[in-house]
Amino acid sequence: MTAIGGDGPVTGRGARPRESVWDYPRPPRVERDTRRVTVRHGDVTLADSCHSLRVLETSHPPVFYVPRADVRVDRLARSASSTFCEWKGPAVYWGLRTDGLVVPDVAWSYEDPRPGYTALAGHLAFYPGRVDLCTVDGEPVRAQPGDFYGGWITEEIAGPFKGVPGSAGW
Repeated sequence: MTAIGGDGPVTGRGARPRESVWDYPRPPRVERDTRRVTVRHGDVTLADSCHSLRVLETSHPPVFYVPRADVRVDRLARSASSTFCEWKGPAVYWGLRTDGLVVPDVAWSYEDPRPGYTALAGHLAFYPGRVDLCTVDGEPVRAQPGDFYGGWITEEIAGPFKGVPGSAGW
């Protein structure tokens, strides 16, 4: 991975050092990540990429943003949901169309991100708890606790994580 807009570790594939979310910056940092990221729901691979961006923010597991070119956007439908991040700007949400149903808000994107986060334009982030399986280099991801957050927890990531009961004031 290579930091975008800041100094950060530069690492390729292979064994990775343990990372504490309490060492991540605030405001968040965006990094390139070359590990293979996949997102599956049912028998459909929604995303498969070695060109993701990873956002690191204090107290949160990383969030992987996958380039639209590596996402089955034909399976997504923009929802009416939206939020605003003080750093990244307005976020829009995407539902998954599958088997005649829509799974609401499985992904989000920043269509017009604020300065410092423009690299996120053209990428989508998926909630690992709202799809069947997300992986990083083949390792299944655990979802960040809570309904709002979309962090990806792998063995290299150490908490505690925002989203657990009692963490609202962190």
